[in-house]
Amino acid sequence: MGDGKRSVAETFSSLRERGKTAFIPFITAGDPDLATTSKALRILDSCGSDVIELGVPYSDPLADGPVIQAAASRALKKGTKLGSVLAMLTEVIPELSCPIVLFTYYNPILKSGVRNFMAKIKQAGVHGLVVPDLPLEETTLLRSEATMHNIELVLLTTPTTPTERMKEITKASEGFVYLVSAVGVTGARSNVNLRVEHLLQEIKQVTDKPVAVGFGISTPEHAKQIAGWGADGVIIGSAIVRQLGEATSPEEGLRRIEEYAKSIKAAIP
Repeated sequence: MGDGKRSVAETFSSLRERGKTAFIPFITAGDPDLATTSKALRILDSCGSDVIELGVPYSDPLADGPVIQAAASRALKKGTKLGSVLAMLTEVIPELSCPIVLFTYYNPILKSGVRNFMAKIKQAGVHGLVVPDLPLEETTLLRSEATMHNIELVLLTTPTTPTERMKEITKASEGFVYLVSAVGVTGARSNVNLRVEHLLQEIKQVTDKPVAVGFGISTPEHAKQIAGWGADGVIIGSAIVRQLGEATSPEEGLRRIEEYAKSIKAAIP
């Protein structure tokens, strides 16, 4: 990486050497505004996030539950666009110690043009990319452009993914493998799907790549449990987005995010 920052894969391998689990928070860009997002990224970084996932708001977010959908629609109402998100990242990323993974639906990528999109996010300092609505068969162009621009394209596998397909996904995924812990949309759930432990073991049998678990993790106990099952990373979205969304002011939201992130970080071995 030309920017001297560790890639997502390097971040995981350095954690693995120390027997640690990655803490990966997710926030939506532009909720309540991009200035707050930029502060939130700095706070999450200083609280010990290992990788941060940043969602680009989209009007038809198929994979997202109500909390993240609401955040995206607030951000869109504020006029948050991919261009303004990348401009903000260009300023913030040099100050962060952890890599940023952009989470975006395929449509905005298509609108920019795949090559142009990759060049733009690379220029902004982004390391990784998650595109939740693109099936493996349709990732060929995206994967070759990502490789060309040194962007790690992270692929998702779910509880309903057949084993053969899961093998193909893990083989093609860069940075880490994103294990969706529940069927359906994102959102904090009261109990973690117990199948996750079994799924983790299944994936670990076919790949040496790190596996991070997301969708439905909301408490320090959940995070600790999933780390104990052998996950290399714990991804927390809705529960963090909610801290900002429920706050009466951006300042309060940032305070809540900091407190929450510290509690999760402390729980993860």
